[in-house]
Amino acid sequence: MLTPVVMAGGTGSRLWPLSRQLNPKQFLKLCGDTTLLQQTLARLDGLEITAPAIICNEDHRFLVAEQLRQAGVANSSIILEPVGRNTAPAIALAALSATAKGHDPVLLVLAADHYIADQAAFQKAVQVATSLAEANKLVTFGIVPTHAETGYGYIQRGSVLPVQGYQVARFVEKPDAKTAANYLQSGDYYWNSGMFMFKASVYLAALKEFRPDILDFCTRAFQAGTQDMDFTRVDATIFKDCPEDSIDYAVMEKTQAAAVVPLEAGWSDVGSWSALWDIGTKDEHGNVSKGDVLAINTTNSLIHAEHKLVATVGVDNLVVVETKDAVLVVHKDKVQDVKKVVDAIKKDGRHEHMNHREVYRPWGVYDSIESGERYQVKRITVKPGAKLSVQMHHHRAEHWVVVSGTAKVTNGDKTFLVTENESTYIPIGEIHALENPGKIPLELIEVQSGSYLGEDDIVRLKDSYGRC
Repeated sequence: MLTPVVMAGGTGSRLWPLSRQLNPKQFLKLCGDTTLLQQTLARLDGLEITAPAIICNEDHRFLVAEQLRQAGVANSSIILEPVGRNTAPAIALAALSATAKGHDPVLLVLAADHYIADQAAFQKAVQVATSLAEANKLVTFGIVPTHAETGYGYIQRGSVLPVQGYQVARFVEKPDAKTAANYLQSGDYYWNSGMFMFKASVYLAALKEFRPDILDFCTRAFQAGTQDMDFTRVDATIFKDCPEDSIDYAVMEKTQAAAVVPLEAGWSDVGSWSALWDIGTKDEHGNVSKGDVLAINTTNSLIHAEHKLVATVGVDNLVVVETKDAVLVVHKDKVQDVKKVVDAIKKDGRHEHMNHREVYRPWGVYDSIESGERYQVKRITVKPGAKLSVQMHHHRAEHWVVVSGTAKVTNGDKTFLVTENESTYIPIGEIHALENPGKIPLELIEVQSGSYLGEDDIVRLKDSYGRC
């Protein structure tokens, strides 16, 4: 059986303001009612697979766990990267995890942020690739190009292999427009999808041959790691010194065992707002819209409204995206420059690149409603049975007003219940905790006041989620 390995570690900025550093595109509902990560897993339904392995950043671990729970995916392993080191080390960790108990499965390596329209065509390509992988090939999936794209790397196919695939002749970098047109006309080139399949042992052997330094760091970091709830933590001190490299450069461009299987399934890497418009359902005027949108004399545009009415009049070829804390307006031909906005936000010391107003935590969610020089107001929702960490603050006091449900509050050496329309006060420096002992969500308004209100003024003394 196949073991899916889903790489979910990206923190891209090209889909800002929806995509944020702590909530990137793989965790967003961009192409339907489920997230790209959840769609990646659902795409495997019907294949003979074991529980998947998800590779993600430390900061995203609870997002991944919650989205797996929502999708009904059980017994998966979540491997945490303390720092990003590109795809070659990430896949090495998954291969080491897969072989740790003496097994040697075929790994199906997928990106968590891709869109594929035709599930049947995808699964047919997977079945072809499985035969090649079982014959010790290192297989990649080549997207049959639909136009002369300059934003992707390409794979040139070589001789035909026994089961519908091809030997890889060479990998080539992103071409200029003329070269891309020649590739398209020749019919011998595919877009490099970044999806792979191979036996775990075959990949580790190739890494040992071509990049033994990467394999050494990954092996030592994995063996010195720990298991924390649902998460596999590799040793951060060792892994941070691991060289950074992609699987393409580290292995695929060097090995003689590389094979490519063509994939024609409505694939997109959803790499920009224009790509999202390309795959979206368009109205009679060529518009793709989501949310409360009023488009008058508007054509060929993407309008995305999260919380407010967004109205456009007399515009063409625009992307308009509204969230609680930001609005983006950009011409569709300039969407690659959205990352310049994110760079400017960082340079100005702002925070809109990090997270949304609504921030999800393992215990629930909070919404930063209002803030000023020495105060901040949040609406906090705590799931039934969930508990925030036992903590204290050096610089702020907190007032809690319960809107609905019942709160179990620890305030110093006292523990008591606070119900609807009641409130309590947490002084600066007091050890405290908040818990929902009830059967319905607990909602409360928190008013923080003090000289410093940053999230790093939380001193956790005890935590159910391994954050101390």
